[in-house]
Amino acid sequence: MEPNIGIKQEFLSKIALELSKILADEFVLYTKTRNAHWNVEGPDFHSTHVFFEKQYEELDEIMDSVAERVRTLGHYAPATLKEYLSLTHLSEKSRSSNDSLGFIRELLADHESLVIHLRENINRFANDWHDLGTSDYITGLMETHEKMAWMLRAHLR
Repeated sequence: MEPNIGIKQEFLSKIALELSKILADEFVLYTKTRNAHWNVEGPDFHSTHVFFEKQYEELDEIMDSVAERVRTLGHYAPATLKEYLSLTHLSEKSRSSNDSLGFIRELLADHESLVIHLRENINRFANDWHDLGTSDYITGLMETHEKMAWMLRAHLR
């Protein structure tokens, strides 16, 4: 049964696609943060290992929330690596070293890229597709990524 929530069906499809792209970004960022957690080395190993764990746990909750938003709008959330890699605007990078500052810089750049992407779409959801709920939702998501970026940035000072 199609949701009858005051948003045109054609808009629901567009919104679900954009949310699927966000979900793909979140998944790639989650994976990169897990990689940092597992593979970080150096004198600050323990503190950054724990720090990265907190970040990927938060990203895990975000992924679930984005996927549930897609389902709320009557669509299926992407759930394969192939789909995520085709939808994301982030890139997987191979690293030559596993130092904490390298991981932090890379993750910070991804969070900031996500913040910009979310900020650019807030009004699109509200004005173009008349979905104030998703607009509000991604505003909160943007604020979460801003805070996560701040936490990463603080390690670089």
